[in-house]
Amino acid sequence: MGKVVKEKVDVPPDHKLCRQCGEIKPHSEWHRNSSASDGLSTRCKACRVVQGRAGHLKRSYGMTEAQRDEMIAAQGGVCLICLKAPAVHVDHCHTTGRVRGVLCFNCNTAIGKLGDDPDAARRVVSYLEGHAWKPTILAQGVYRQPS
Repeated sequence: MGKVVKEKVDVPPDHKLCRQCGEIKPHSEWHRNSSASDGLSTRCKACRVVQGRAGHLKRSYGMTEAQRDEMIAAQGGVCLICLKAPAVHVDHCHTTGRVRGVLCFNCNTAIGKLGDDPDAARRVVSYLEGHAWKPTILAQGVYRQPS
């Protein structure tokens, strides 16, 4: 087997060919790489973003972009909690790592702020319905919930 020779492409000054997407782009569209012969990354910024997103999904959740897109389609494209905003953030259990669904930014953040605690979420619902949770202290660290 011989060495693969890359085809020579004429590129204007201050531009570079991205071998990933095949586009010739100005140097401003490239990240710096001091170890490269031309001082620029091997892929353009746009290609690096796409590859980075795919890598994050695989590393963090063990899923591909296609699998995530299937989940979003199965949900009708909207957040499973508010049913309004577009579903864009993969939600998972921080204890087991199991993917639960795809949520909007606000709902995903709210669950995270509640520490994935279903009891805290129930108290939020009760509070929003007008029932304040006022525990009775029985002993230090021991509370009785109102019925």
